[in-house]
Amino acid sequence: MSALRAGRLGDRVGRRQRLSALISLAVALGAGGVFLAGSPPQRTLSASTEPSLPTLAQTWPAARPSDAPGRLPDGADYTPLLYLDPQTSIGTAPTPDRAWVRVLLRTGTEPPREVHRVAANRNPQFAGTVSSGDDVIWAESTADTGGHAETRLWKANRRTAAPAVSLTTDTGDAIFFNSQYDLVVADGRVHWAAAGRSAEVITEVRSVPLAGGPVGVRSVPGAYSLSAWPWLVSAGSGQAGPVELRDLLSDRRVRVPAARTELLTCTPAWCRVLVLSGNGGPARVDLMRADGSGRRRMAGGRVSAATADVALLDRFEVLSQSGSAGSPANSQQLMLYDAARGRTVVVSQGVGVVSVRGGVLSWSTGDNEALVWHALDLRTLP
Repeated sequence: MSALRAGRLGDRVGRRQRLSALISLAVALGAGGVFLAGSPPQRTLSASTEPSLPTLAQTWPAARPSDAPGRLPDGADYTPLLYLDPQTSIGTAPTPDRAWVRVLLRTGTEPPREVHRVAANRNPQFAGTVSSGDDVIWAESTADTGGHAETRLWKANRRTAAPAVSLTTDTGDAIFFNSQYDLVVADGRVHWAAAGRSAEVITEVRSVPLAGGPVGVRSVPGAYSLSAWPWLVSAGSGQAGPVELRDLLSDRRVRVPAARTELLTCTPAWCRVLVLSGNGGPARVDLMRADGSGRRRMAGGRVSAATADVALLDRFEVLSQSGSAGSPANSQQLMLYDAARGRTVVVSQGVGVVSVRGGVLSWSTGDNEALVWHALDLRTLP
């Protein structure tokens, strides 16, 4: 599992240790998808067998996922960060000489439009991409040869040819979990979580106006990540033990209990529950309301969550399990559990990377020249 450089890591050993402690709460024993930005989690699966499932085409005949080649006309490999709709994405690709990494806006078969570039020798990594109206905002982490790291927020307009503008470098020790809530736009501001620079475990909820300006900081005792605004969720979500939800506006707190054999990942509405067997391995995956009601079994122990986020659109769980199609690096079976109808549907075979942002599910199939990116707007499914 790769970690995105957070803030100015390396400046002080003590600060780095506190950040490491906060991150470990979020990723240790992760229940299907709580992880730092980077590669999706992998887990050895048990040998149990799931029943035959209907396909996307059988369940929703009108659903038409988009397809886009992973290689651009100039020969560069394209990696989407965010789909604004199934035909439009913002992503990254190196220049043909590999001296720069470009941030590109790509629509259908049209040539992609460059909105930003950063020198490749600064080892740029990207996280937290979110859209608000015509604006797209992302976090970019870089490091120079002297070991100095920086995380900066950028904003670009999808409708104009103007280059991206920097919103702030005052990001603190920003932490990202490869969740659609890593950056949250609310009340005209962009919000994110950072590790506090103190002897105690503190979460800083930072924000900056969409138009740019001074950064506001609210310190919250404990380890949290952002969830659906205005909620925080304890960064231990995905671990054994209870999960706490906290409303930033009212300071209301909700404690979701868990048995010793249950690993919870929660939002204010839903919790995903990984139930462990007697030997500590996965036995099944359940879904329930945050108040404990409406609990139902989604899948057996072979299946894991494919994304960090729970019950997308208050309805869909994105699941995966090992399959036989594709290559060794792209062999997952991608599935959707529909909580509204209590059924699981196979979306695709031979899948590699999976992501969901803003209601659009995206995934890759194939390798190298055969790499293809697919996208499906979950909001269109009846």
